Amino acid sequence: MRHLIIGNGPAGVIAAETLREARPADEIVLLGDEAVPPYSRMAIPYLLEEKIGEAGTYLRKAPGHFEGLRIKLEHGRATTLDAAAKRVTLGDGRTLEYDRLLLSIGSVPASPPIPGIDLPGVMTCWTMADARRITAAVKAGSRVIQMGAGFIGCIIMEAIVRRGAKLTLVEMGERMVPRMMPEGASALMRSWCEARGVRVMTGTRITGIEKTATGLCATTAAGEKIEAEVVISATGVRPNIGWLAGTGIKTATGIVVDHRQATTVEGIFAAGDCVESEEFGTGNFIVNAVQPDAVDQARVAALNMAGRETQLTGTLQMNVLDTFGLVSTSFGQWQGVPGGERVEVTDAAEHKYLRLEFEGDVLVGATALGHTERVGVMRALIQNRVHLGHWKDKLLQEPTLLAAAYVASVQPA
Repeated sequence: MRHLIIGNGPAGVIAAETLREARPADEIVLLGDEAVPPYSRMAIPYLLEEKIGEAGTYLRKAPGHFEGLRIKLEHGRATTLDAAAKRVTLGDGRTLEYDRLLLSIGSVPASPPIPGIDLPGVMTCWTMADARRITAAVKAGSRVIQMGAGFIGCIIMEAIVRRGAKLTLVEMGERMVPRMMPEGASALMRSWCEARGVRVMTGTRITGIEKTATGLCATTAAGEKIEAEVVISATGVRPNIGWLAGTGIKTATGIVVDHRQATTVEGIFAAGDCVESEEFGTGNFIVNAVQPDAVDQARVAALNMAGRETQLTGTLQMNVLDTFGLVSTSFGQWQGVPGGERVEVTDAAEHKYLRLEFEGDVLVGATALGHTERVGVMRALIQNRVHLGHWKDKLLQEPTLLAAAYVASVQPA
């Protein structure tokens, strides 16, 4: 049997290795569209900070790793999928046939449609080629504007500052990381970043970028002119699914899959950032673009491709972000649920924040800054839907008692 995996990021690599273990004799082809070995995008900030070289981003560092597993690496961009013929056509005209197909095709940057977005000096930070351009352009003292202060934007932000740049961060939402944390936590993160020299502008956007004699000039919606040598667009990403139109694969925001990671076309599976799957605890379908989820989905998809029936119970929203040493986390339904209860405590002086969301006596969501020792407990309580009983009331009075509440609630009576 021939397995074709399109996309050689973490999901693709895990899927290929899982398939090899499950199907020792099958043919496995792993296709990537960048002319570099399989690597982690999440390692790019460390590359920009010069903590590692390019080889440090590689997902498997041992020479000959894929060859030793008889996983064939191919380079090219998939442009057309003929599901009936079980054939993929690449941009250079080559074709690849398959018996089972995994789409681990990830996301692509969603650049805003503003005048000047295509000027030299305006960059995204998504590929290895992007990282090389930023490394060449951003030096100590460089003036940099970054559009976007979401999860990815905040990771890039720290790397740019650590290169010695003078950074202006522009976010069109009313707060930083608006899809990860509530206002109280975001306010603490903002003050933390500003104390480290970042100019943070929220509730505004760049409406145009022009070339000047010394570099670039960006104009905000309020009319302010900001000069810089480099503008980085980090305004979010979207699943890379445009080329799947007409294939019969159901898509919404992402590729819709069931609990087996199967798409609506027989023999085709999907995993990772391109996937839209059922959210744990709600029944809603969401795109949850985080690496732990991608890895879990890849294993399940690969096992089903190998004929071993396996399912996931649902995707759990989770984010862990380290911003200049301030670790923030959010899990589950961190915004809260209708009719639910919550508790929120803030220690602004220590940049600590904790908010818990309850539905009945079950913890369904949590947000924390500076409480790293409680991350595992929060996730376990939410993912296991632990009934807290009278401990819910204790947590509403003192939310830092999470560990004691977990132990008391899961131990046999």
